Amino acid sequence: MLLTTHLLALGVGALVFVWMIFLHRRACRLEQIVDRAHKTSSSPFHPAERPTIWVAIRSVEPEAVRSVLPDDGKFFISPRVNGWVIITGPDLPNPSEDVDACFLFLTALSRELGHVQFFHAEKFSHHHAWARLDEGCVTRAYAWAGETVWNQGDKTYAEIALRMKCSGYGENSVTNEIAEANLEKIPLLASRWSVDPIAMHRADGIAGESSRLY
Repeated sequence: MLLTTHLLALGVGALVFVWMIFLHRRACRLEQIVDRAHKTSSSPFHPAERPTIWVAIRSVEPEAVRSVLPDDGKFFISPRVNGWVIITGPDLPNPSEDVDACFLFLTALSRELGHVQFFHAEKFSHHHAWARLDEGCVTRAYAWAGETVWNQGDKTYAEIALRMKCSGYGENSVTNEIAEANLEKIPLLASRWSVDPIAMHRADGIAGESSRLY
């Protein structure tokens, strides 16, 4: 009888121990969910503020975009609006700093997701860029960072209609005044190619790290 009582007590103690472990793990999971929700709740899109760099991707779900972005990057992925998803965030490549890294990032993204557009408009320096890619191939790209660092493909009708000026490699035909004019027209170009992100400032996007490194 005494042995049975001891065994019963040990069994109850083991169950209590297992239950405490379960509660601890559940509390940790809830903490992670709350923390993720907090990170997701704020959107960098503001009605009166346009991002300096953004990517527009056609006809995909936000989750598909997230799955192909680098694991160690910080991005904000918008909801899909009118067939477009917008990416912004501090870890998007800057062609003014490393145009090759920008090219590799965009071509890899386009190989996975199809039609990809890229825009860069830095007000202080007047550095600017725009690009279109399909299935990993650049169909049009231009980047100016004090000089032309990327000029690929023929001008699109939208660029011509907006009278955007582009110089060749080694040329100095783009003055600061022309660069400023190009900069101011980039939102118009984005609207004609895809969508202006100022219209994508809803706060229900997906924030944080992606799930796969490419």
